[in-house]
Amino acid sequence: MAVHKIVLFYAFTPVADPLAVKLWQTALAQQWDLTGRVIISEHGINATLGGTVENLKRYVRTTRQYPGFADMDVKWSQGTGTDFPRLSVKVRPELVSFGAPHELAVDESGVVGGGVHLSPQEVDDLVAARGDDVVFFDGRNAFEAEIGKFKGAVVPDVRTTHDFVAELDSGKYDDLKGRPVVTYCTGGVRCEVLSALMTSRGFGEVYQIDGGIVRYGETFGSKGLWEGSLYVFDQRMHIDFDDETRSLGRCTLCGETTSNYENCAAPSCTTLEVVCPACAPTATARECAACQSVDA
Repeated sequence: MAVHKIVLFYAFTPVADPLAVKLWQTALAQQWDLTGRVIISEHGINATLGGTVENLKRYVRTTRQYPGFADMDVKWSQGTGTDFPRLSVKVRPELVSFGAPHELAVDESGVVGGGVHLSPQEVDDLVAARGDDVVFFDGRNAFEAEIGKFKGAVVPDVRTTHDFVAELDSGKYDDLKGRPVVTYCTGGVRCEVLSALMTSRGFGEVYQIDGGIVRYGETFGSKGLWEGSLYVFDQRMHIDFDDETRSLGRCTLCGETTSNYENCAAPSCTTLEVVCPACAPTATARECAACQSVDA
């Protein structure tokens, strides 16, 4: 019986012809019956794909043949074979939609001016040496942090990645500019850009976690500085790093501890709310608070 996995990876490198890379990536993924999402831009590649282990290995080996993708860090996790509804390969101005493609500079070594990369162990070493002076800064959408985050982390009130630039420019985090700031996100790609945006705005000591939360969780599980479950952008919705994981999520209807998300009932709304399985039938039949306020 075929074993299914999911691969998550990105590479920041100059891409001279994004459309040609898109056509090549589409052909590779279709050849090996992969589903998921691949984004190509002039800054590189960002992908999450599911398929059989054998086919994913063939795909990764071939993708690494592109010079700038040779050293990309590929993260593997369990899959079901039905984690993504289809294959989507697109060319976009940005690998991550911060709305600031003109601010990002990329060379053969990656993002120019980004935060210093730390391994999971180096993150813990930094906290051990600098204590409460270290600030964890969540680079994800706020709803993702409801089920898991780093201890004591700053979680910006953003609904989309596009909101981060305005958040940083608002001045509300200027008090952090003299402290060591560790940015983090799911697999690391958002923090490549976020840390560069922070550095260019005067944050003097900015770090990012190599491999993101995924790599940190694989290293330390529930015994490190990460607390709770990790939201993921596929039909699994979340993952736990070990059997001792305790979600931080609370059902918006009854308050029960859960990592389960449900969609707003409004067809045009993409809002996800933390809702326990027992309350799910009620939640899926109601609109979220934002939609209710519009209707009122």
